[in-house]
Amino acid sequence: MAEVAQNMSQEQVVVVTHDVPQAETIAPVPPTMPVVEKEMPVPVPETEEEPMKPKQVEEAVVETEVLKASGGDDEKTSQLVSFKEESTKVADLLESEKKALREFKQLVQEALNKHEFSALTTPPPAPAKEEEKNDAVVESEEEKKPAQEEETPVVIEDKENVEPQVVAEKEEKKEVAETEVLVNHEKVAAAASDATAETAVDDDGAKTVEAIEETIVAVSSSVASQDETSAQATKEPEGETKAISALDEEAKEVKSETMEVTPEEVSIWGIPLLADDRSDVILLKFLRARDFKVKDAFTMLKNTIRWRKEVGIDELLEQDLGCDDLGKAVFMHGLDKDGHPVCYNVFGEFQNKELYKNSFSNEEKRQRFLRWRIQFLERSIRKLDFSPGGVSTIVQVNDLKNSPGPAKKELRQATRQALQLLQDNYPEFLAKQIFINVPWWYLTVNRMISPFLTQRTRSKFVFAGPSKSAETLTRYIAAEQIPVKYGGLSKDGEFGTADAVTEITVKPSAKHTVEIPVTETCLLTWEMRVMGWDVHYGAEFVPSSEDSYTVIIQKARKVAATEEPVISNSFRVGEPGKVVLTIDNTTSKKKKFLYRLKTKPCSD
Repeated sequence: MAEVAQNMSQEQVVVVTHDVPQAETIAPVPPTMPVVEKEMPVPVPETEEEPMKPKQVEEAVVETEVLKASGGDDEKTSQLVSFKEESTKVADLLESEKKALREFKQLVQEALNKHEFSALTTPPPAPAKEEEKNDAVVESEEEKKPAQEEETPVVIEDKENVEPQVVAEKEEKKEVAETEVLVNHEKVAAAASDATAETAVDDDGAKTVEAIEETIVAVSSSVASQDETSAQATKEPEGETKAISALDEEAKEVKSETMEVTPEEVSIWGIPLLADDRSDVILLKFLRARDFKVKDAFTMLKNTIRWRKEVGIDELLEQDLGCDDLGKAVFMHGLDKDGHPVCYNVFGEFQNKELYKNSFSNEEKRQRFLRWRIQFLERSIRKLDFSPGGVSTIVQVNDLKNSPGPAKKELRQATRQALQLLQDNYPEFLAKQIFINVPWWYLTVNRMISPFLTQRTRSKFVFAGPSKSAETLTRYIAAEQIPVKYGGLSKDGEFGTADAVTEITVKPSAKHTVEIPVTETCLLTWEMRVMGWDVHYGAEFVPSSEDSYTVIIQKARKVAATEEPVISNSFRVGEPGKVVLTIDNTTSKKKKFLYRLKTKPCSD
């Protein structure tokens, strides 16, 4: 039976499809049959009947183009102006963008070296106070030097008591010496004038003068010696002060060098800044959000890091906010065709009065809702791939069906706050914003929200009315990744997202058949749906042998639009042949037919 499984694998199944035009005998649909008109909602902005005011045209250019393209003309779909996501590889950047990235990284490195991001943990005035404190310390250290110099002589006076005594003795001895000199000069003069003086007297006078001169010289020498001793004692503390000052300066230099060689570590969304090339992807988001203006991007980065510290993002990730009832309003499901995770925001869930009250009835509950929304987004972002060329953005699908509308003031306030937070602190995380089931009033609300969004963000928006929502989603997301409620085939059961879905367009007033050949005994299972149904569906097994009979698996019947969106069937094949699925579209509109199948070996 292993050979059967190999032969019947999905890759080897050859499916033959045919478009069979309706027979000429079939009566055409009456021209007065109001099928299309009834299904098209009157106020839906898909129509072009109501002219749009100049401001509306300016603010909703993308919306108008998308809605026109969803009007059913395949040629217009290819002309749709859509945002193309830029590369996250540095090699693919323009030279000016590379230069901006280098400058941005240099600013971030300097901030890390100076520990500027750590200073953002406290309120803005705190860093200023800290700087003043440091300045005061520096000033006190600088003032300390002259203060020590001034105090040095005082210390010497207290301990040695040398200088005042020396000065006093010097003055006293000078006075005594001068007095003795005057007295001796008078005596010499008196002796010289006496002509009858004897030689002995002259000798005595000469001796007296010599004694006086020796006395004066001795006193002068003693004073000079004591001056040198005092000066030497004074110079010693001055040298000690200079040495201490030099040590302080050296300590400051060592401390400064230590801070430079040990930069702080800062992470954002789990990615350390400047640690590897994933950091470049993060920094490019901030640069692109600010049109590659380096200083503006750096300011945005610092503000984001400050906000994340104030909110306590790391702690928030681990908290239980008790918002399990919001799981149906916001959830992640599948990937788009480019591999982006898809987040669904279902505003209609807030029609539930209890849920609305628990989420928005007062400021405290609105803040709790915002914290839960931030927590949900943070957890989703942590699963992204920030390596260059990886998927680092998200697609958001906003379902406005049965939305409470602009009359709900509390919801409007919370939505506006959420948008502002996302724009300020989560730059370039949206690959696309798809709005489905857009009601007539939404353009008014969109004009209120648009001023809070950049032109770059608005360029990523796609809008679709109720009748084109499923078609719009399948344009960007594969059917196997779209929930059943939004026109896809993704649901719990035998099939998963790995089982690819085939999409076929059935022309108006035509039959379409799908032939699934089988060669060995197996169990063939398939599931299918037609958008909007209102077609006839049948299935049969046609054996290869002419002696066998055709087996009716599903008798042809009309499937109404209100019936179960997905039909599942299975058939045990006991002989070679083919299973034929038939879709008969008798309406004047083309239909999108989705199906997928798998085989399982079975014993006789």
